[in-house]
Formats: sequence, structure tokens, C-alpha cells
Amino acid sequence: MTSSATSPSAPPEWGTRLLAIVTRSHTRALALLAALALLAFVPGIASLQPFDRDEPRFAQASKQMLESGDFIDIRFQDEGRHKKPVGIYWLQTTIVSAAEHLGVDNARAQIGLYRLPSLFGAIAVVLATYWAGLVILAGNGSEMARRGAFLAGAFMAASILLGVEARLAKTDAVLTATCVVAMAVLARAYLDRDRPLSPWLIGVFWVAVGLSVLVKGPLLPLFAGLTILVLAIRDRSIRWLGVLRPWWGLLIVAIMVLPWFIAIWIKTGGAFFEESVGKDMLAKARSGQEKHWGPPGAYLLAFFGTFWPAAILTAIGVPAFWRERRVAWVAFCLAWVVPAWLLFEALPTKLPHYVLPLYPAIAILTAWALLNGDIHRNRPLARIATILIPLVPAAIAVGLSVFAYTEDGVLLYPAIPVFLLAVGIAVWSWLSFLKDKVVSSAFLGVAASIVLSVSVFGIAHTLIPSLRLSPRLADAAAALDCAEPRLATTRYREPSLIFLTRTDLVLTNGEGAADFLAAGPCRMAFVEAADGAEFQARAAALGVTPALVTRVRGFNINGGRRLDIGVYRNMPAAQGQ
Repeated sequence: MTSSATSPSAPPEWGTRLLAIVTRSHTRALALLAALALLAFVPGIASLQPFDRDEPRFAQASKQMLESGDFIDIRFQDEGRHKKPVGIYWLQTTIVSAAEHLGVDNARAQIGLYRLPSLFGAIAVVLATYWAGLVILAGNGSEMARRGAFLAGAFMAASILLGVEARLAKTDAVLTATCVVAMAVLARAYLDRDRPLSPWLIGVFWVAVGLSVLVKGPLLPLFAGLTILVLAIRDRSIRWLGVLRPWWGLLIVAIMVLPWFIAIWIKTGGAFFEESVGKDMLAKARSGQEKHWGPPGAYLLAFFGTFWPAAILTAIGVPAFWRERRVAWVAFCLAWVVPAWLLFEALPTKLPHYVLPLYPAIAILTAWALLNGDIHRNRPLARIATILIPLVPAAIAVGLSVFAYTEDGVLLYPAIPVFLLAVGIAVWSWLSFLKDKVVSSAFLGVAASIVLSVSVFGIAHTLIPSLRLSPRLADAAAALDCAEPRLATTRYREPSLIFLTRTDLVLTNGEGAADFLAAGPCRMAFVEAADGAEFQARAAALGVTPALVTRVRGFNINGGRRLDIGVYRNMPAAQGQ
């Protein structure tokens, strides 16, 4: 179906004209997508505090590799961190080591450096989505393929979830990049099966698989395997897979991954596999691990926030996807998305980033439906659903402003104009949709997302001290002007504090903090208010008088608690008597 705005008699909307201009060449399209990705992902990359708990665990483990020189085992303080393979740690340590050699001050404690693999991975996702779109939409004509591929890449650049993962020193942005690359080659093998794949493309596919296994284990093989299974059932044949040269490909993967897997087996006596498979992967399949339980349907509900602003367009386009489900390229995209999505919905552990590698296929389907005239104002509930386009940024702006005022008594004056700009562009996007200028609406939605990213990550977070507990404690620790400072903490034990201070940070209780301060010179303890009485009683019993340097008050997102932490240092001997 073609909407009135795209009928031959109507003049093309400005969004359609702009799309034609930016897709006249692949170079121009890729350059603009890279620019969009940088604008969306870079704000806050260095200034955002480490986000507890996963991100600083990854960064701290990489930091310890640099400290110890052991690049085989993965450790967090004295414990083995045997959950994910070594790939992301190698990427992080390579970048931090390079920064040290270039003279970056205190590079090992700069969280922005550890985030660079994720930033590069997220940019690669946007560019690879364009490539995948060209491959998958090729049967619709070169013009549709170029324009649909560009819109799909732009939707990924605007995705809130990818924007968050681009700023976290974790595995998911890199994993998603390897997935999009591999699935693009798989699509080429399936959709153009009569034409042999070049050795270069075959190599790209298997190297992407190998990298993904080193970064996050078997997830890409799972996504690709489910896609192949569904297509095999559909076609009653998998002969087309032969063009990927599976035996040679598996040899490439084995050469890439087996050396480290054998080394970690020897190093840990098999403990890595027992922990990662038996206690991490299978635990997530049995129950909601680490308080991340969610009911079936949780990912679908979260989708409208995590894939904003394109998620609303996706929902409107679902009938078109279903109508064309027998078309080969649509079948491929649905095989990429649906079985894996259902699997994750069935698992009790729910984390939004688990389904991120499925978003590029959704972006391609959405872009096609939009350009095909299947997404327009006259679709059922479309006029009501699209109110989410301005409501999401408005809710984020109001929520952050209320939190900042409630917790710190501050108004986010520098961020407010940018918030208003993001909401204003989003309102313009919504109104454009109501006028059936859907391509213009899509462009404006992407622009609103980028401005929102600048306002939240680039400006607002720097104005909310309550969210920066660990950085403020680390700043206090920096006042210990001695060669070998020692630090301890009581109940506040977030990994971000360990990363920003010292690997040997002592985790203790109130009495232990007093004993720690009394045990030697140049020591500091972070004592939460709940441990204060026990700490002071023990200090009095020891005959020492710890000096209160400052109190750090803030909000710990993990657990949702307000904290009041006293920062104490031991008095010099002459003053403590």
C-alpha cells in the first residue's frame, strides 16, 4: 500500500529529497552515517563515571592484566572472573597500553580508554547495517536498497540501547558488530545462492565468527544457527550453506580461538569452563540471575524505549512484514529476529542488551516498510502510538531534572535548552508523521535522538554529583600524598571504586576499618554511616583518633539507596597521641 504522501501526483517531501541526495554515492552515505554515529555516541564517552556493576568489572580485569602482565587469566582483585572469553580484555588492554606509550597521564584509570572498543564497535554496527541493508534489499532495486540501507543505519545510530552500549566498556557493541557483518555475508549466501561467494567474503564471515566467540562465546553461532535452522525448514534444504566452505571456516575459527581456550584450561585447571558454562550461562537459563528476572514479553515492552525513535515505526510496519513473509529477503530477516527473540523471552534472565544483535534486521525491515508506503498515519493506532516520539525525550528530561533537584538541589540550567531542543525536534517529527511526511519524520526522529544524547550524556550527568559517588571518593583518596597509599571501604563496595582507586582496596566492616587505619601510615577508609558507630567504638578501643577528611553523600543506582560515606585517614603519630 502507498500512502498519499508518497503517491506519484504529490510532490516529494523534503525528507525524501534529502534521502536521495545523501544516497547518491556509497561514500557519501557512509560518511554521513559515520558522522551521525560519532555525534550520537561520543558525548560523555570520557566524562561519564564507570557504571556499576558490569562495566568496571570488565575495565578492572583489563587493568589487572596490565598490572600483572598475565594476559591469559581474567581476574577481579583476587578472584577469577570466568564469565566471558578474553577478546574484549585484549582489545581494552591494547588501547590502554597504546595510550600509555603515547604519554596519556594515568591511562590505566581513564575509563574512556576502556570504552573505545565499544565506541568503535557501535560505529561499526551502524556502517555494517548499511552494508547488510544493501545486501538484503538488493532485490528491491538499487535505489530502494541504498535508501533503505541508509535509513536502517541511521535508525541504529539513533537507537538508545546502542548509544548506551557504545559508552560501556563491555562486550555487547563489539559482539553486535561481528553479528551484523556475519549475518550480512550469510544473507548474501542465501539470497544470491546461484553466484559463488568470493574468498574474501567467506573469510570475513568466519573471522567475524571467530572474533565473536573470543568476545562473548557462542552467541553469534546461536543467532546464525537459529536463522539457518528456520530457513532450512522453510526451504527444506541447506545446500546453499556450501558456498561458505564450512570445513575451511571452522578451521579458521579453531585457529583463532583454540590457543587461548587451551591456555585458560591449563591455567585454571578447567575452572574457567566450569564457571562460564556451568555457573553463568546455565544459571541464566534456569533462573533470573543477579536480580535480572523478567516475565515473557519484557523485551517487547522495553523495545519501545531501547529502539526509540524507530520502534514506533517498526510496530506500525509489522503487518507489512507478515504480509511479505514468503519473500526470501523478508524471510531471512524474520528468521534472524523471531526465533532468537522468542528464546530470550522464554529465558528467565532479562537484560536489554541480549537482543541488541537482532536490531539491525529490524531496522532494515522498518526502513523498507517506510519507503514502501506501509508506514503511515492511517494505520491502526498509528496516530496514537506516535505520541511516543516526543514523550520519550520529554520523560527523560523531566526525570533527570526531578532527580537532580531532589538529590542535589540543583537545576540543570545548562542542559535545559538542549533538552527543549530535543523535545522540540521530536514534536516536529511527530507532527510530520501526522501530515504523512514519514521520511521527514524519520530524519527528525534521528536528529532528536542525537540532540538528546548530547543533553543527557554530554551535559546533564556532569551536573548531578549524587551519581558520582566513586569518582568523588577517588578524588578524596588522591589527597593521600605518599608513595604507597592504602585504602579500605566498608559497605560501599562497588567495582567502580576499585577501578578508580586501587586493585588492593580492602573490603571490610566498621571494626575492620578501624583496625586497618591503626595498622600503618598513609591509610584512608571509606566508612558508610551505618558502620559509623561500630567504627568509632573500635577506634576508641584501639586508642586512635581517625581524622574525618570529608563526607560524600550520593545515590547508589545499584540497590537504589542514598548513601552517606565518611572519609577517614589515620592521624600522623605525633598528632594521634
